[in-house]
Amino acid sequence: MTRPAEGAEAIDPDVDLHVPAQRTEPQHRVLAAVAAGGAVGAAARYAVGLLWPAAPGAFPWGTFWINVAGCALIGVLMVLISEGGRSAHPLVRPFLGVGVLGGFTTFSTYAADFARLLDAGEAGTALAYAGLTVAAALAAVWAAAVITRRAVGDGHGRGEGRGRGTGRAAGRG
Repeated sequence: MTRPAEGAEAIDPDVDLHVPAQRTEPQHRVLAAVAAGGAVGAAARYAVGLLWPAAPGAFPWGTFWINVAGCALIGVLMVLISEGGRSAHPLVRPFLGVGVLGGFTTFSTYAADFARLLDAGEAGTALAYAGLTVAAALAAVWAAAVITRRAVGDGHGRGEGRGRGTGRAAGRG
């Protein structure tokens, strides 16, 4: 594992394992925040699934929109709590990002829906679902981050911060 370049944004600003004190710091508060957030996010995802079930062999729109909306919210969250000199309480990202939004978005249901479509002989729908979900989720996180940067006045949404996406180490140029 390499260290980030001097002045680079941390990949995970909550924990830097290069700092000895953070390696040995008890993580029970972080774990509790993730668990509580995960319960909220998973319950919300389950509710959407009940309200918008997919018919056998049909495109699973509920799961699709859950993942797209969740990715957009992750883009907004990461800009608001980690860019432009802003910071948040150390438990905001574990609770909202990993917990709520991690529990809300769902790779397992995405994979199960894909397999269900294949088993039903709907290979075309399965492949469309697989590709559209990935493309829409990536587009959603990018677009939401760009729009949020513009809304908060960081200026990175107009191209000045190219290559500085959420979750990657990059210089603060």
